[in-house]
Amino acid sequence: MKVHFIAVGGSAMHNLAIALSRKGNQVSGSDDEILDPSKSRLEREGILPNEIGWFPEKITNDLDAVILGMHAREDNPELLRAKELNIPVFSYPEYLYEASKTKKRVVIAGSHGKTTITSMILHVAKKMNVNVDYMVGAQLEGYDCMVKISEDAPCMILEGDEYLSSPIDRRPKFHLYKPHIALISGIAWDHINVFPTFENYVDQFKIFMETLEENGALIYNCNDRSLTQLVNELSNEMVKRPYTIPEYKVLDEGVELVHNGEIFSLKIFGDHNLQNLWGASLVGLEMGIAQEDFFEAMKDFRGAGKRLQAVIDVPYFKMFKDFAHSPSKLKATTEAVKKQFPHLKVIACMELHTFSSLKKEFLPHYLGSMAAADEAIVYFNPHVVEHKKLAMISKEDVARGFGGKIAVANRTDEVLHFIDHQLCLNSVLLMMSSGNFDGIDFDNLGSDIEARLAFSK
Repeated sequence: MKVHFIAVGGSAMHNLAIALSRKGNQVSGSDDEILDPSKSRLEREGILPNEIGWFPEKITNDLDAVILGMHAREDNPELLRAKELNIPVFSYPEYLYEASKTKKRVVIAGSHGKTTITSMILHVAKKMNVNVDYMVGAQLEGYDCMVKISEDAPCMILEGDEYLSSPIDRRPKFHLYKPHIALISGIAWDHINVFPTFENYVDQFKIFMETLEENGALIYNCNDRSLTQLVNELSNEMVKRPYTIPEYKVLDEGVELVHNGEIFSLKIFGDHNLQNLWGASLVGLEMGIAQEDFFEAMKDFRGAGKRLQAVIDVPYFKMFKDFAHSPSKLKATTEAVKKQFPHLKVIACMELHTFSSLKKEFLPHYLGSMAAADEAIVYFNPHVVEHKKLAMISKEDVARGFGGKIAVANRTDEVLHFIDHQLCLNSVLLMMSSGNFDGIDFDNLGSDIEARLAFSK
């Protein structure tokens, strides 16, 4: 096939472009901005556009399909040309569904934990030589592409994002996959620029559940009241498997999980990660993988990229980076670190970076979300607030929203100064953001701190 990508530089889009190119398709693309790592990865595959910008002349009658990214606009000149020539235009999720029509589809959904749960299932599948196709939302260790589409894999694992499909398709992505097996990790209001009320947001998960194929299996976090209520209201014929936090024991490194009299030593930690693991194992069960085998294969799993990912791990200092940005995830991550390292000083740094988190009316949802940390700072960049065309927020607004003893910064050097002031031997530094605090290199920061603390011992 000959396929053209409009907005090929996107995180998800460039991975699909690479996957289709590796499958033998003729792939082209355009974008008005392509940054690393997308740029370097497209270049290595030989499919980086020669010029930046939109070029309607690239849209020709011999194209089999155009795949439209969320970054493009409705009046994109290439999109208009494709419509004029009646070339089939697919959103990213539409194309993935088309590619998996003949397969058993497993969709991992929820406001948090999607990438981690998907990563767990892929980790086990790889170790047990279970052939699956997949789409996952983070770069995983041992994988050089986030998407795999093959002819022979009988199953496809899809991370089910609730954000919109494309500029011309306002349906949430996960409404399009029609799973045979679905997992929902929980519902915590997000994307408030698209879903203006919590009720409207919850409705998207109700619609998702109703898209399950006949006699499908729904695996859900029964500790989430809103989710459990939705499940109880369902009339569809399906298998319903609730899951919760399993019993475990905290070790110096990771935890011990006991199941059916067997002990499994794991590298991951925290209530939310163990809960994710239990849900993932039930997906595995539906795929024909016994839970004991699943847990055995998970013994060396250390997590997905930027999901409580260790940067430095030495006896006197530990540093983690995490994607946490929503109130529920922020609370779960901070509490997990303090529970795992109760005798260490936990220094938590969080960046308000997403549309929802920077909205003044949303800040009260963060109340108490970093209370488990010994010291905490919240960072935001006023220019980002302005760029997103939101009402300006102040340091005082943020402090009131989070409550407690929270420092607030709006310059990167203030965050670095806070870290320097709070650091000591036997401490844990937790950097939480979907960005990088406007220029902090986490790996370099961790190495510098480790060297300084080692010198002071």
